[in-house]
Amino acid sequence: MARKPPPPSDATGSAHQEPSSVRLIKKYPNRRLYDTHSSSYITLQEVKAFVVQGEAFKVVEAKTNEDLTRSILLQIILEEEAAGVPMFSEAALANIIRFYGHAMQGFMGNYLEKNVQTFTDLQMQVAEQSKHLSPELWAQVMTTQTPMLSGLMGSYTEQSQQMLTQMQKQMLSAMGLKR
Repeated sequence: MARKPPPPSDATGSAHQEPSSVRLIKKYPNRRLYDTHSSSYITLQEVKAFVVQGEAFKVVEAKTNEDLTRSILLQIILEEEAAGVPMFSEAALANIIRFYGHAMQGFMGNYLEKNVQTFTDLQMQVAEQSKHLSPELWAQVMTTQTPMLSGLMGSYTEQSQQMLTQMQKQMLSAMGLKR
């Protein structure tokens, strides 16, 4: 379990507080993460739990208050990809890397973000509709109700295609071109 040291201070020597809606986590040079909400050191796995629970948080470098949230999230993804079954294939990772520095980088990021949100919304709909099912019934639904799942995935795919088409139109319009 995490120890409870005295509250650390920021570069000015005073304790820094974020609004209560956002949990503030400070990262120290020794790579330790200090949760100011619980007044304890935490692990990367505990930060992952905040993400999974949907809890808002911000990670800052303890002395400079530089926002490190993105790098911590990327570190969690790296650890998840290295352990167990990876979510991204080497080809997918290579394609993502190719977009860095490319003129389409902003569009790609926006497209991926919208797609992940659409998929998350779909997942929430399925969870809401199936919350009354036991794990056994859910397993049975997954194996026997493929038309239902195909319909949901088809809807997701259609929304994804519509998003891409809309982004293409916006891009061409911004460039003064017509499709």
